[in-house]
Amino acid sequence: MKGQLKNSVEGSLWLDMEGVDDGNLQVSRFAARKDETWCVFGDNRSGLNRFVDFFRRPNNPSLSYSKLIIPADLAVVSFKDQQELFEQEVRNDQSDFLNRIDPGTPAREFLTHLEENKALIEQFKLGHVLNSGYRQLSSGESRKLLILRAVTDGATHLLIENPYDGLDVDSCVEFDRIMQLLLERSIMVLLVLSSRSDIPDWCSHLAWFDKGRLVSSGMRAEMGARIVDGSAGDDWGQILDTLGSREADGDGEDLVRLVNGQARYGDRVIFSNFDFSVTRGQHTLISGPNGAGKSTLLGLITGDHPDCYTNELYLFGRRRGTGESIWQIKQEMGIVSPALHREHYIPGNALQIVVSGFFDSIGLYCRPADHQWELARSWLGVIGLSGLQSKPFRSLGYGEQRLVLIARALIKMPKILVLDEPSHGLDDANRSHLLDFLELVVEKRISTILYVSHRRDEFRQFFRQHIRFDRSQDLCSPASS
Repeated sequence: MKGQLKNSVEGSLWLDMEGVDDGNLQVSRFAARKDETWCVFGDNRSGLNRFVDFFRRPNNPSLSYSKLIIPADLAVVSFKDQQELFEQEVRNDQSDFLNRIDPGTPAREFLTHLEENKALIEQFKLGHVLNSGYRQLSSGESRKLLILRAVTDGATHLLIENPYDGLDVDSCVEFDRIMQLLLERSIMVLLVLSSRSDIPDWCSHLAWFDKGRLVSSGMRAEMGARIVDGSAGDDWGQILDTLGSREADGDGEDLVRLVNGQARYGDRVIFSNFDFSVTRGQHTLISGPNGAGKSTLLGLITGDHPDCYTNELYLFGRRRGTGESIWQIKQEMGIVSPALHREHYIPGNALQIVVSGFFDSIGLYCRPADHQWELARSWLGVIGLSGLQSKPFRSLGYGEQRLVLIARALIKMPKILVLDEPSHGLDDANRSHLLDFLELVVEKRISTILYVSHRRDEFRQFFRQHIRFDRSQDLCSPASS
């Protein structure tokens, strides 16, 4: 039986849920007080995505509850919001008519009262991208922009999903400082997190979801012992038995070489005078602050940045732009990136997306062989998503989508694995499984890995080269070690 849905708080409570059930999500009791700071935690199969979606449409006709108090000005910031805005920008892209790249809507146009919020914009470290188009922003930058938009629009209650994904170390510290400022302004914040290591020090209370149900909630000090770490499918390494022996010879073979490289977006120089090379077996870690050029460098290599044709760039021993097709290049690559994730707004179920990795296409337009379908099913089993193989990709939670894209990249075990922040949205168990699997890839000399990450817990010993980007007045200076 439904109770009464209210949009105002009662006393010291700002959120109050009791007896909530919509068939996929069950919450017996959850209440947040104004003097508490809450984080809601769960792994990739906990149903956290349904919890976030619940606040988007609390008037769902299938919903029943005995009590439900939700602030009318509650703003939700998640990957889904970023994706919807990205798709809107793609639909409005005028590049074909302008005969140049359309940068899209400038970031400043998403914010109101710019002068009044100038200090807050600088604290978010977004001042330098205000004139950049939305599609030119990194995943971390676009997430921060949406949080800023909610605040400048006057929201006093925020639900933010996995805000630390894609932020460098300094930006995480700055984000925590900003959250403290918002709390001091009486803006209530509820964080939804997939990784226990992301739970910030300022969080006083935790709620734990598992299998679509709120299992427990309470003070942080008491909750630590109650939360049980889950498992993420099977041991990923078992899939190598399915692939058979694929050891690659030829350590030292040139895979990537960039000579005096440079890249820019419009008038903004991303990096310049940069020499970079990767030989087979030279597994490379790339780190540095947000917006410094890490993803741009990978975009040059994968052919997804327009400056790939204006640089002296060699891939697999052949200069880029000498007659090879983008498909010939991508046959030798497996790619996971925030940009590729955003581009997957096409129809298709989880199984189809995984098997499309054989064809390097966004969507499935070829008829896979039986053994390719079988391998794709095996991969879904390895990542713990066998039961979702027929579910539309866009209906999956963000963490589930990222796992599917990882399987898509790994399915053909290419010469180069280009992994740009691949663990976005993954819980701790899946992150560990991914990195342990890459250890086996290195051990068996199957692929050479190019890996972008901000997380120090992902800096594994198998990386033979570490490229660090630094930013100085928007000019980035990569250095290797």
